[in-house]
Amino acid sequence: MTSHDLVNELFARSEDLLTGIAGRTAARSMLLEELALDYPTIPARARTEIVTGVIHLLDADDFFGREFCGDPFAEEPEESEGIEAD
Repeated sequence: MTSHDLVNELFARSEDLLTGIAGRTAARSMLLEELALDYPTIPARARTEIVTGVIHLLDADDFFGREFCGDPFAEEPEESEGIEAD
């Protein structure tokens, strides 16, 4: 099995593997652990490269929810001054 195959396999399983995982750091740790358990003969450096590939795919798929962060280039809405009393 090639590194590319392993990236695709982990990516396909990532939704189940990363249920409840909140960020990239925790996801990276979980994926490294899973890869080490499933393929203990793969060197640590290769596992890191594979997981980096999976994280890139997850980012491209918007797995970590960037859409909830808002648009960093949008202008700030003007605050209302409140209701004036007559």
